[in-house]
Amino acid sequence: MLSVIIATKDSERALVPTLAALVSGATAGVISEVLVADGGSRDDTAAVAEVAGCNFMAMNGGTARRLKAAADQARAPWLLFLRPGTILDEPWIRDAQRFMERASRTGGAGVFRRGAPAQSSLREALSLLASALGARPRPEQGLLLGKAFYAALGGHAEQAADPETDLIRRIGRSRIVRLAAIAYRADT
Repeated sequence: MLSVIIATKDSERALVPTLAALVSGATAGVISEVLVADGGSRDDTAAVAEVAGCNFMAMNGGTARRLKAAADQARAPWLLFLRPGTILDEPWIRDAQRFMERASRTGGAGVFRRGAPAQSSLREALSLLASALGARPRPEQGLLLGKAFYAALGGHAEQAADPETDLIRRIGRSRIVRLAAIAYRADT
């Protein structure tokens, strides 16, 4: 149903909490595979990916090239791009499933809300206000979209300075749904 794609380079420590947060999705049958597109790590990123049962793809090139290659190899009809160190908080599985059901008919992409686990109501209100005022989603929030939609967009642009932010910009705010579940950085 869903292929998770993570671009790494010397990401051993950041990758561990991200993969740990995905275990519930794998056991629920939502995640069919995790592809780690590595750009030449010299730490134990490969070992972490192997222990977690990920498909580790070592290749040369920038982030865009690695993400596109992983998306091309993904077997599931849905792609979830995450950065190492991003943790999806519950109830991300239910939110992702609902989004995929709706978006399979209407199209578009989904991102998780920015935040922190058990954040204060003031912080949550500020996050919601930023969303309402049109703050553009960021790659740290994850990006969930259909594989066909990704291909129609041309994937990540290799000439872009920040290919992940560029892809979000090309999708456009009007086609991005903010899911209720929170994505946060492991270091917050």
